[in-house]
Amino acid sequence: MHLKSSLRLAALPLLGFALGTASLPATADEAAFFHGKTIAMIVAYPPGGGYDTYGRLYAKHVEKRLPGTPKVIVRNMPGASGIIAANYLYNKAPKDGTAMAMFSSSAAFQPLLGNKRARFKTENFTWVGVIDQTTSTCAAWHASGLKSFEDLKMRPSVFGAAAATALNSTHPRAFNALFGTRIKVIHGYPGGTSILLAMQRGEVDAICSLSLSSLLSVRREDYEAGRLIPIVQTGLRKHPLIKNVPHIYDYAKTEEDRQIFGLLFGRHVIGRPVIAPPDLPPARTASLRAAFDKTVADPAFIADSKAQHVLLDPLSGKETDAIVRGILATPPAIIAKTLKMTEAGKIVKVKLKVTEGTVAKVSKRRIEVKGGDGKSLKLRLSGRRSKVKIGGQKAKSKALKAGMTCRVEHLGEGNYAMKLDCKQ
Repeated sequence: MHLKSSLRLAALPLLGFALGTASLPATADEAAFFHGKTIAMIVAYPPGGGYDTYGRLYAKHVEKRLPGTPKVIVRNMPGASGIIAANYLYNKAPKDGTAMAMFSSSAAFQPLLGNKRARFKTENFTWVGVIDQTTSTCAAWHASGLKSFEDLKMRPSVFGAAAATALNSTHPRAFNALFGTRIKVIHGYPGGTSILLAMQRGEVDAICSLSLSSLLSVRREDYEAGRLIPIVQTGLRKHPLIKNVPHIYDYAKTEEDRQIFGLLFGRHVIGRPVIAPPDLPPARTASLRAAFDKTVADPAFIADSKAQHVLLDPLSGKETDAIVRGILATPPAIIAKTLKMTEAGKIVKVKLKVTEGTVAKVSKRRIEVKGGDGKSLKLRLSGRRSKVKIGGQKAKSKALKAGMTCRVEHLGEGNYAMKLDCKQ
């Protein structure tokens, strides 16, 4: 199955998507295995974003649909735009059904795009299903003055991104190569929330790879108030909820363009996937897929999704697996041309701010520092991202105490503290 035909499959209405259409019923042995177990639902991005919302929603409802009703807990594992979580799931997570993950299609297809840090084979993952076939957007902050995709050709703009492999970096760089836009990409933001905070402070103008589901849920207030303006949508098809926003395929002129766009932008069809490690026992795969099918069809899950303004457009595990293999069958010449136009070149990183002052308050995930000017700065702490030294020695963030004097390098108010050099 080639890319075009596989993506068409995803565009078809999911007639007959109902309980158990793609899976076998759980056996007593499966119930006995899962009973009393705790399953890790690994979310490859920080708390508070779209993937975290979907991951927690799914974890909450799938518990009662799995045989043996095990406990499902969410574990955030951000880093390298999802590749750290993908590597963990493939190489280290138990291959018995007690670990699942959610990471982006960008991370999932990094081996196809030549990223040697991606130590996995995409086709070997156990694809449990897709909760939403994502439509993505590039959106600008109102104060930037950007109001349309055409504006990107007329004036320079700055987009925030996580890493060079992330869609929020590859998409704007592809726009430069394909359409002559004048975008500068600043890397080093941990995730979408960090980029949006930078947009609000006027440090960057826009962000790509902001899903429509996030725009209508966790970013709804800014979107409805006109502060967050979608200027182009990407993905498989134009979404009726933002029908006035141009779709990237509107700009395709040739069949080759459409093939390149399919590889660059069509992968969004695998938007909010639930993924398990490779080499699961067949009965375990069937149990996970059956639980997925029942969950996304559950009226309680659907009602909860609506309450959170979360979009649902599911694909079964078998359908997802077929689409993955279709994307992997993209002609080598198209892959090579796509890689050429998205070469990162010189990576421009965000310049960290510096505050020197006294720790006023500290908790597991937050710190407040009172600067020399008397102003308080509230920052987020991350066990992985926040590099801490106390008295010149490496330490964990939990060792930070109120009253310490610190030099803090950070991404700005409400964002992450990246480096903390403190004295007792």
